[in-house]
Amino acid sequence: MNKFAQSGFSVLAIGLFVLSSSQILSSQSNLTQIANGNFRIAGTVVNAISGQPLARARVSITDTHADVRNRESIQSVLTSEDGRFDLRVQAGKYALSAARKGFITAFYDQHGQFSSAIVTGTGLDTENLILRIAPYAVLFGKVIDENGEPIRHAQVTVYREDRLSGLSHIRPFRNALADDQGAYEIAPLDGGNYFISATATPWYAVHVASSQPGTDRSGKEVSSSNADRSLDVAYPTTYYADVTESDEATPIPVRGGDHIGVDIHLNPVPALRLLFHPPGNLETGFTMPTFQKQAFDRLENFQNSGAQMVSPGLFEITGIPAGKYKIHMPGVTDGQSEESADVDLTSDGQELRISSGEPNGGVKATVGLLGSDSLPPQINIALRNSKGKISSVAAPDAKGEVDFPNITPGKYDVLADSPTKAYSVAHMALQGTQISGHTLSVPSGSSLSVLLSLTSGSVTVEGFATRSGKPAPGVMVILVPKDPESNRELFRRDQSDLDGSFSLRSVIPGFYTIIAIEDAWEMDWAKPAVIGHYCARGQIVKINGQANGFLRLPNPVEVQSK
Repeated sequence: MNKFAQSGFSVLAIGLFVLSSSQILSSQSNLTQIANGNFRIAGTVVNAISGQPLARARVSITDTHADVRNRESIQSVLTSEDGRFDLRVQAGKYALSAARKGFITAFYDQHGQFSSAIVTGTGLDTENLILRIAPYAVLFGKVIDENGEPIRHAQVTVYREDRLSGLSHIRPFRNALADDQGAYEIAPLDGGNYFISATATPWYAVHVASSQPGTDRSGKEVSSSNADRSLDVAYPTTYYADVTESDEATPIPVRGGDHIGVDIHLNPVPALRLLFHPPGNLETGFTMPTFQKQAFDRLENFQNSGAQMVSPGLFEITGIPAGKYKIHMPGVTDGQSEESADVDLTSDGQELRISSGEPNGGVKATVGLLGSDSLPPQINIALRNSKGKISSVAAPDAKGEVDFPNITPGKYDVLADSPTKAYSVAHMALQGTQISGHTLSVPSGSSLSVLLSLTSGSVTVEGFATRSGKPAPGVMVILVPKDPESNRELFRRDQSDLDGSFSLRSVIPGFYTIIAIEDAWEMDWAKPAVIGHYCARGQIVKINGQANGFLRLPNPVEVQSK
């Protein structure tokens, strides 16, 4: 059971599975019997690391079909000295969780955003449950300069590896500011692989343009003639263990309860003075270059110390350490469009030029929803680049139009996103001509006009995962779209509940294969090379464009070993 709103797309056209009248009567009779009696949900809360029972942990259950705002739908108890809990409920399906000071709150058999619901009924053991919660972990340490002294107020960023999208991604997780002693602490953390970085400015740094006076940190006036160039330095963003490129960073494996000390050492490097000739007429205004550094799976802005005109039409940018950057420059023709390129900054006085003749392109899209005269609220259109990263996101205006200026030339998947419901691009027309799929090529200097027709996910696929004919709880169930490489947003996942049941929501019309895999939570399940082996033994399903409501699989999905 996915505790959070499941984002996804897909549907089946096996048709809705219809129970026979005898099956319905038998099922109703069993449910009537069950509903007339009370059921126990009982077990033990234990430390997920040591296995020791935990006293005075608060255990809560919530009817998954009830309004969570209704307090009567929630029960909670404290565990006894031996970690035991005991709750009485009617027949139903319940979310079971435990919380205790110093521990990460967790649901039963939780894996990331997924967990297994407790289902009461004949033949299901709900009285000997083991509910595991892990003590939270702590990362702490100091940010230290080249002399071994603490750096006060350094910015510390923790990144975490996740596989929510089916591929390994490293994303920012939490930030902290080092104190006056350079110390930081980041908690609570649960288990996983983490990375950490620190950024700061040397307190003694002086950045002065070649021919312009300035002031140092104390307010004293300095100029290029009397400035000490050894003080014209900067700290590059530094990752553990003391490297300045994210792809060289060392991961920090963290288990529940760990207290891991990690010191980060910042070493100054010469700050470059970079030259920039603004294009066009300066009197009409222009845009200064912006700098970005790759930080794992995304680009992060890097601030320079400033820019000053050193001669007519020539600016000098200071405070940038040497390294590899993505630089965004105003276009050479009108100064308002934008060009961007990956540049290796290596030398003082280097002139910023992007004269490759590859200006950025632009995309204007008109968005419509099939079967509706208006767009739903809170919908966004996004462009995903060839590296699988979202590069641009924008919301349509009142006319259903959305504008993406200054797009780096390349291929992009066009996606639709909303926090309330799943959507997908059903049809796309470029310059009035229908094109296949939802991948758009943006040439340099182009100005594309695109018509997007969206469809919504309106089907919930339900079924059971089994192992040798018996319910298989806690396994990953995946709805795999046709051509998974190009349709990652159409994947749907769930975790089977105690009775083996699962529910895949907001499925978009299309062809799919449904599979169930044991112990697959750390798998790169969105990679075709990984998932193809399992799809060979999965169930083929089709969801047509008119399908709506619930689709119940006529046959259980047999669990496959990892």
